[in-house]
Amino acid sequence: MNNANLRIFSGNANPQLSEEICQFIGIPLGDATVMVFPDGESFVKINENVRGRDVFILQSTCPPTNHHFMEMLIMMDAARRASAKRITAVLPFYGYARQDRKDQPRVPITAKLVANLLVAAGADRILTMDLHTGQIQGFFDIPVDHLYASPVFYDYLNKTRSKKMVVVSPDVGGVKMAAAYAGLFEAGLGFVAKRRINTATVEAINLVGDVEGCDVLLVDDITETAGTLTAAAKMCRENGAVNVRAAVTHSNLTEKAYEKLSSGLIDELITTNTIQVNPKNLPITVLSVAQLLGEAIMRIHGNKSVTSLFKVKGF
Repeated sequence: MNNANLRIFSGNANPQLSEEICQFIGIPLGDATVMVFPDGESFVKINENVRGRDVFILQSTCPPTNHHFMEMLIMMDAARRASAKRITAVLPFYGYARQDRKDQPRVPITAKLVANLLVAAGADRILTMDLHTGQIQGFFDIPVDHLYASPVFYDYLNKTRSKKMVVVSPDVGGVKMAAAYAGLFEAGLGFVAKRRINTATVEAINLVGDVEGCDVLLVDDITETAGTLTAAAKMCRENGAVNVRAAVTHSNLTEKAYEKLSSGLIDELITTNTIQVNPKNLPITVLSVAQLLGEAIMRIHGNKSVTSLFKVKGF
């Protein structure tokens, strides 16, 4: 494939992932200055010619969320004003995705606002992974390529899976994802009903499914405080689970999360590098999605289908 017109630039949220993607594709990371003035304003300068080029800008909207999101908007504006032919916003982690509806009076739909801002800044298409809710794709009037981390998790878990595996969703909303994983591994399925006390505290109420004598795999798209995961893990252990692991695409771990993960309720947290994760000597395994994103970028650049990237086990 001719990559002469392909340019990839990275913000400061996850430059390591951007470097890995460029190494996989076989091109250097684009030369850009992305810095912060003393007053907190972001400054961007693209230091190479992008006129008529196919530009991809990578940035996960992880903490500091607003700062990294603003960096991305400014980078896209810079590329647009430099006459880039097409600009693709690559968000391995799409922030604000949980604010996708009006579930109480006088609240915004921030996920939609983020979509509007990305388009206004110059995005011609979006590439993202494991959105919290798939309907966010409908917030855009431009093409959205929505990838899944399941092929990456499958390759790792298939080597160590148990014959007595049960896939459990830590909340009711994730049952569809859990069912997909249960189908992949031909495993049992369960879910935990929970009650959220506040933003950092979750109480597990009931477990639906049989986990006695089984190895449990909890699956979720995002964790921050690990409250939902550890509450579900505790309930699974109380119901006879032998081993509890968790597979989570986006691990935006806070100090409270590290405290809960050190309790030993979860034997292993398996996550990806959509957000930079520091294991801190805990049983945290970080899998790279660089090859998956890199392959998607090459196919988008070459105007090829990305459908096969969704396939696991050949279907």
